[in-house]
Amino acid sequence: MLSVAACSTAAIAGTLAVAGGGEPPGNAPGRPLRIDGGSWQSGHLQGMALDRKGFMYFSFTNLLVKTDLEGRPVGSVTGFAGHLGDLDFNTDDRRVYGSLEYKEEKAFYIAILDGDRINRMDMDAATSGVVSTVHLQEVVDDYTADMDGDGAFDGNTARTADHRYGCSGIDGLAFGPAFGKKGGQQKLTVAYGVYPHTGRTDNDHQVLLQYDIRDWSALQRPLTESQPHRSGPSEPDGKYFVYTGNTTYGVQNLEYDAHSRRWLMATYKGTKTTFPDSSLFVVDGDRVPEPGPLRGQPEPEQGQLLDLLPQGVHHARSDTYGWDSPGQFGLVALDDGQFYVGEAAKDHDGRVTRQTGQAVLHRWTGTEPTPFTAVAAPPA
Repeated sequence: MLSVAACSTAAIAGTLAVAGGGEPPGNAPGRPLRIDGGSWQSGHLQGMALDRKGFMYFSFTNLLVKTDLEGRPVGSVTGFAGHLGDLDFNTDDRRVYGSLEYKEEKAFYIAILDGDRINRMDMDAATSGVVSTVHLQEVVDDYTADMDGDGAFDGNTARTADHRYGCSGIDGLAFGPAFGKKGGQQKLTVAYGVYPHTGRTDNDHQVLLQYDIRDWSALQRPLTESQPHRSGPSEPDGKYFVYTGNTTYGVQNLEYDAHSRRWLMATYKGTKTTFPDSSLFVVDGDRVPEPGPLRGQPEPEQGQLLDLLPQGVHHARSDTYGWDSPGQFGLVALDDGQFYVGEAAKDHDGRVTRQTGQAVLHRWTGTEPTPFTAVAAPPA
């Protein structure tokens, strides 16, 4: 494990708690440059969440790992048969929220994990009592939509005209204010996964759902994978569309940066030649959504539209802006111009393959085409 010498977890947590305002710092004293998420027989790194009191959470697809800020594992939750994706930490209730998919069961959840109770390794997701779930019916409705009218659901495949907006489920999520607001009630924003498909035009938007979760305590149910429940809000509080061009499985990591009041959407690059190879798109959170036509739909349709920030590399043909950027495996805003960016790799020891993940400290520069720069250690 990587560690930060001569820097206590308490001191690091105090540094991480500084938020917002002023110019982005070059480096904050005591802030760890790397936090090691470990090496595991699991899926690859999907997302990260930071508890600024001193812990980082790493999602490895079917495993959640909790470490201190020196990279020492202090707990884990195992046994996710579904796909655990992006994470965020809710400071209001001190719980970790993550996207959780069961595509074969046509079930999509927000997994809610009690971070304070994750205090030992190999806690079972179904029986330990630390995981509850809320079902998102809106996602199911779009995922199962019979767009070609043949009366059949074609399943988990991109090779179909089905799945409204190309919806493949959910992945990125983050807490932040309502779009167009500079503060106020924090809402949970959830981003669709979108199938890669070059032969259709109705899959060129990122789709974002916003939920007010203050009444979710009555909707939460334990995770029972053998009998998926359907307890959750019947519809989101808002549904928004961002025209980026089709990307490969949509927004992998979504993050709200309170310093710039921007929403960052990290994606895998798309494959349509009519769009750029951007992997990071940014929405100005101060801009109020406006109703307008959704491009490329089989029937005329209106939606609430969000504009891309007019910065980064401009692609004139599609009139989109973006960057060639990391962040697909994890993105955590520290709300002062610095971010932890996830790095994923494989570890081979000759017998088994393990997945590794690290949170690496970067600062936002906005430079084209890559807007993040790794923070270097100060001179000795």
